Amino acid sequence: MSAKLVLVVACALVDADRRVLIAQRPLGKAMAGLWEFPGGKVEPGETPEAALIRELSEELGIDTAAACLAPLSFASHDYDDFHLLMPLYVCRKWSGTPRPSEHTALKWVRPTALRDYPMPAADEPLIAPLIDLL
Repeated sequence: MSAKLVLVVACALVDADRRVLIAQRPLGKAMAGLWEFPGGKVEPGETPEAALIRELSEELGIDTAAACLAPLSFASHDYDDFHLLMPLYVCRKWSGTPRPSEHTALKWVRPTALRDYPMPAADEPLIAPLIDLL
């Protein structure tokens, strides 16, 4: 029996100091309290880039464009009841100041310090490519 494939997209927002934005999952949601890269589910008929632009606007109140999203890596992870496929994009250019509307907190973190924050299993393999890039 094959698990349902779920496509979500994630973004590593990188500031001028080469820090990466991570967001803390809110209470009441699966994996509450863990830190993650912002993003979310890709809706039917939506491209990963369009989904990320929508999610960044909804979750953080910032605007960016597809041309500002550079694919870096992806995670492929088996959870108990589904298989997650998650491309990770890097974004260095956006307008607005990120604010948590769906998360408990936001934090700008040096790539080498990302492992100090508990993350969902699918997010962890995305740290090494970010360290290599930044």
